[in-house]
Amino acid sequence: MSTESPVNSSNRIKNFLIAIVAIALGVALFLGLKTDSTSVSLAELGKTAMPLEVALSNGKPSLVEFYADWCTVCQKMTPDMAKLREKYNKNLNFVMLNVDNTKWLPEMLKYRVDGIPHFIFLGKQGETIAETIGDIPRTIMASNLEALIAGSTLPHIQSNGKTSQFSTSVATDSNQDDPRSHGSQVVN
Repeated sequence: MSTESPVNSSNRIKNFLIAIVAIALGVALFLGLKTDSTSVSLAELGKTAMPLEVALSNGKPSLVEFYADWCTVCQKMTPDMAKLREKYNKNLNFVMLNVDNTKWLPEMLKYRVDGIPHFIFLGKQGETIAETIGDIPRTIMASNLEALIAGSTLPHIQSNGKTSQFSTSVATDSNQDDPRSHGSQVVN
C-alpha cells in the first residue's frame, strides 16, 4: 500500500507534465532555429538564378539583382528574396549578377551600379522599367513585382534603402580603394 498522500501524487503528475511540455517546447525551438539557419544562402540563390541571356529572350518580365557575396545588405535580404522568388517564379525571371565577376562589367556600367544591392526591373521585351537600390522591404518589393508582372506602373520605383558601396572602376583598376567598405550611405 502506498503511503503517499493524494496531494503529493497530484504534484508529481503536475511536475511530470511541466517537464514534458518544457522538453517539447525545447525541441520545437531547436528545430525552428535549425530550419532558419539552413535557409537558402546568397551564393545558392545566385547559382540557381535565371541566366541573363535566357531572361532577356523568354518573354517574361525580369528582376535583375546586382549583388556580391560580401555585401551585408544583400545577405540580409536573401531570405526575403528567396520567398519572393518562390512566390513569383512562374511569372517572373529572377536574375542575379555578381559585381565581383568582371563578365558583368558592361551591365554594371550600363545601369550605373554604384551601390548594392541594385535592382533593375525589366519588361517582357527586356526594356528597363525602373530601378531601386538598397535594402527594400519585402512588402514593397512584392508590390513592385506584382505590378511588373501585371504590366502596371511600379508603385515604389523611388525606393532607396541601405546599400553597400561599390564602384565599377574597382573591377578594372587594382589601385583603387577596396569597395568592400560597408557604408550605410543611401545612393540616389
